[in-house]
Amino acid sequence: MVSPRHSSFDSARLPWVFPLTYLLHIAEEYWGGYPAHLLRVYGVDLSIKRFLLLQSIGILLMVVGVVLARRLRFTHFLLIMLAAVFLSNALIHTTRSIMAVSYEPGLLSSLILWLPLGIATLVQLPARMSRRRYLLSVICGVIISAVVELITLRS
Repeated sequence: MVSPRHSSFDSARLPWVFPLTYLLHIAEEYWGGYPAHLLRVYGVDLSIKRFLLLQSIGILLMVVGVVLARRLRFTHFLLIMLAAVFLSNALIHTTRSIMAVSYEPGLLSSLILWLPLGIATLVQLPARMSRRRYLLSVICGVIISAVVELITLRS
Protein backbone atom coordinates (compact mmCIF):
# COMPACT_ATOMS: atom_id res chain seq x y z
CA MET A 1 0.00 0.00 0.00
CA VAL A 2 1.25 3.49 -0.84
CA SER A 3 1.61 5.73 2.19
CA PRO A 4 -0.47 8.92 2.18
CA ARG A 5 2.69 11.05 2.18
CA HIS A 6 4.02 9.47 -0.99
CA SER A 7 0.79 9.00 -2.85
CA SER A 8 0.44 10.24 -6.40
CA PHE A 9 -2.63 12.14 -5.17
CA ASP A 10 -1.24 15.70 -5.03
CA SER A 11 -3.13 17.57 -2.35
CA ALA A 12 -0.78 20.57 -2.73
CA ARG A 13 -1.82 21.38 -6.31
CA LEU A 14 -5.26 19.82 -6.31
CA PRO A 15 -7.02 22.79 -4.64
CA TRP A 16 -6.37 24.88 -7.78
CA VAL A 17 -8.12 22.30 -9.96
CA PHE A 18 -11.43 23.20 -8.30
CA PRO A 19 -11.48 26.91 -9.29
CA LEU A 20 -10.24 26.00 -12.77
CA THR A 21 -13.06 23.50 -13.33
CA TYR A 22 -15.48 26.00 -11.79
CA LEU A 23 -14.55 28.50 -14.50
CA LEU A 24 -15.23 25.84 -17.15
CA HIS A 25 -18.57 25.06 -15.51
CA ILE A 26 -19.52 28.76 -15.45
CA ALA A 27 -18.60 29.02 -19.14
CA GLU A 28 -20.83 26.07 -20.01
CA GLU A 29 -23.72 27.50 -18.01
CA TYR A 30 -23.24 30.98 -19.49
CA TRP A 31 -22.96 29.90 -23.14
CA GLY A 32 -25.62 27.26 -22.59
CA GLY A 33 -28.08 29.91 -21.44
CA TYR A 34 -28.50 28.81 -17.84
CA PRO A 35 -30.35 31.99 -16.74
CA ALA A 36 -32.82 31.58 -19.63
CA HIS A 37 -33.14 27.87 -18.77
CA LEU A 38 -33.99 28.73 -15.15
CA LEU A 39 -36.69 31.15 -16.30
CA ARG A 40 -38.18 28.76 -18.86
CA VAL A 41 -38.18 25.63 -16.69
CA TYR A 42 -38.44 26.89 -13.10
CA GLY A 43 -39.81 30.43 -13.46
CA VAL A 44 -36.66 31.85 -11.84
CA ASP A 45 -35.71 35.24 -13.27
CA LEU A 46 -31.93 35.32 -12.85
CA SER A 47 -30.51 38.06 -15.06
CA ILE A 48 -27.23 37.43 -16.84
CA LYS A 49 -25.72 40.29 -14.85
CA ARG A 50 -26.79 38.73 -11.53
CA PHE A 51 -25.68 35.28 -12.72
CA LEU A 52 -22.20 36.62 -13.48
CA LEU A 53 -22.09 38.53 -10.19
CA LEU A 54 -23.00 35.42 -8.17
CA GLN A 55 -20.49 33.30 -10.09
CA SER A 56 -17.79 35.95 -9.58
CA ILE A 57 -18.45 35.89 -5.84
CA GLY A 58 -18.25 32.10 -5.94
CA ILE A 59 -14.89 32.03 -7.72
CA LEU A 60 -13.50 34.76 -5.44
CA LEU A 61 -14.56 32.85 -2.32
CA MET A 62 -13.06 29.67 -3.72
CA VAL A 63 -9.70 31.30 -4.51
CA VAL A 64 -9.58 33.00 -1.10
CA GLY A 65 -10.46 29.64 0.48
CA VAL A 66 -7.60 27.89 -1.34
CA VAL A 67 -5.09 30.56 -0.29
CA LEU A 68 -6.26 30.50 3.33
CA ALA A 69 -6.39 26.71 3.45
CA ARG A 70 -2.80 26.47 2.29
CA ARG A 71 -1.56 29.15 4.69
CA LEU A 72 -3.54 27.91 7.68
CA ARG A 73 -3.04 24.23 6.82
CA PHE A 74 -6.58 22.99 6.39
CA THR A 75 -6.15 21.96 2.76
CA HIS A 76 -7.64 18.49 3.19
CA PHE A 77 -10.71 19.92 4.91
CA LEU A 78 -11.16 22.40 2.04
CA LEU A 79 -10.66 19.69 -0.59
CA ILE A 80 -13.32 17.45 0.94
CA MET A 81 -15.69 20.40 1.32
CA LEU A 82 -15.21 21.48 -2.31
CA ALA A 83 -15.53 17.89 -3.50
CA ALA A 84 -18.86 17.62 -1.68
CA VAL A 85 -20.06 20.93 -3.17
CA PHE A 86 -19.05 19.90 -6.70
CA LEU A 87 -20.42 16.39 -6.39
CA SER A 88 -23.72 17.73 -5.02
CA ASN A 89 -23.99 20.19 -7.89
CA ALA A 90 -23.17 17.46 -10.41
CA LEU A 91 -25.93 15.30 -8.95
CA ILE A 92 -28.40 18.20 -9.07
CA HIS A 93 -27.66 18.91 -12.75
CA THR A 94 -27.84 15.20 -13.57
CA THR A 95 -31.10 14.63 -11.70
CA ARG A 96 -32.74 17.66 -13.29
CA SER A 97 -31.65 16.61 -16.76
CA ILE A 98 -32.93 13.07 -16.25
CA MET A 99 -36.26 14.27 -14.84
CA ALA A 100 -36.76 16.75 -17.68
CA VAL A 101 -35.35 14.35 -20.27
CA SER A 102 -33.31 17.24 -21.63
CA TYR A 103 -29.95 18.92 -21.36
CA GLU A 104 -29.50 21.44 -18.56
CA PRO A 105 -26.62 23.92 -18.99
CA GLY A 106 -23.82 22.77 -16.71
CA LEU A 107 -24.54 19.06 -17.17
CA LEU A 108 -21.52 18.22 -19.33
CA SER A 109 -18.92 19.84 -17.08
CA SER A 110 -20.68 18.26 -14.11
CA LEU A 111 -20.46 14.77 -15.58
CA ILE A 112 -17.04 15.05 -17.22
CA LEU A 113 -15.22 17.13 -14.59
CA TRP A 114 -17.06 17.41 -11.29
CA LEU A 115 -18.37 13.90 -10.82
CA PRO A 116 -14.94 12.23 -11.22
CA LEU A 117 -13.11 15.03 -9.37
CA GLY A 118 -15.56 14.91 -6.47
CA ILE A 119 -15.52 11.13 -6.19
CA ALA A 120 -11.73 10.83 -6.51
CA THR A 121 -11.17 13.48 -3.85
CA LEU A 122 -13.70 11.99 -1.45
CA VAL A 123 -12.20 8.51 -1.90
CA GLN A 124 -8.53 9.54 -1.58
CA LEU A 125 -8.62 11.75 1.51
CA PRO A 126 -10.38 9.84 4.31
CA ALA A 127 -7.12 8.17 5.40
CA ARG A 128 -5.47 11.58 5.79
CA MET A 129 -7.86 13.01 8.35
CA SER A 130 -10.02 11.91 11.27
CA ARG A 131 -13.43 10.46 10.47
CA ARG A 132 -15.10 13.26 12.42
CA ARG A 133 -13.25 15.99 10.50
CA TYR A 134 -13.94 14.23 7.20
CA LEU A 135 -17.68 14.02 7.90
CA LEU A 136 -17.77 17.64 9.08
CA SER A 137 -16.16 18.80 5.83
CA VAL A 138 -18.61 16.72 3.75
CA ILE A 139 -21.54 18.17 5.70
CA CYS A 140 -20.21 21.72 5.21
CA GLY A 141 -19.91 21.08 1.47
CA VAL A 142 -23.45 19.73 1.18
CA ILE A 143 -24.80 22.70 3.18
CA ILE A 144 -22.91 25.14 0.93
CA SER A 145 -24.36 23.42 -2.13
CA ALA A 146 -27.87 23.66 -0.66
CA VAL A 147 -27.42 27.36 0.15
CA VAL A 148 -26.15 28.08 -3.37
CA GLU A 149 -29.15 26.22 -4.79
CA LEU A 150 -31.55 28.23 -2.62
CA ILE A 151 -29.91 31.52 -3.59
CA THR A 152 -30.15 30.56 -7.27
CA LEU A 153 -33.78 29.50 -7.11
CA ARG A 154 -34.81 32.55 -5.07
CA SER A 155 -33.11 35.11 -7.31
